[in-house]
Amino acid sequence: MRVQDVMTQAVQTISPETTAEKAWDLMRAKNIHHLVVNEGPHIVGVLSDGDIGGREGGPVRKHHIVSELMTPRVVTVPPTTTIRRAANLMRGRSIGCLVVANRERTFGIVTVADLLQLLGRGIERPMASAERHLLNHRAPHRKRHRSMGVW
Repeated sequence: MRVQDVMTQAVQTISPETTAEKAWDLMRAKNIHHLVVNEGPHIVGVLSDGDIGGREGGPVRKHHIVSELMTPRVVTVPPTTTIRRAANLMRGRSIGCLVVANRERTFGIVTVADLLQLLGRGIERPMASAERHLLNHRAPHRKRHRSMGVW
């Protein structure tokens, strides 16, 4: 499975000059935890709800702009990156999201929540033919022995 199969395609972007309070309002309105910070066509950072203090971050957001609070080192991956590789990148760097992009275009974003949702749904794999054969076997039903007492 690839990143393109689980990424969120509707990426919310924001300008580096936007106030932190407006960024927080956008996150709350859209029910998201990460914003991609763009300056023209270029990705210059990622702003997470943790960067701007979360629910109790009013004092952190006051009198600040996005460029002061964002994470400037953005980890980007191509859409064909495997889920395993993406999860290992996020775990190894202790980050909450990866921006799915190539040099000229942003395709989406993959967050920890996307990976947990995938894990919760379960990744279906095709069964080998030997396993399918075992699933069709039925044991005969016999009524000779009756159970006595409590199980």
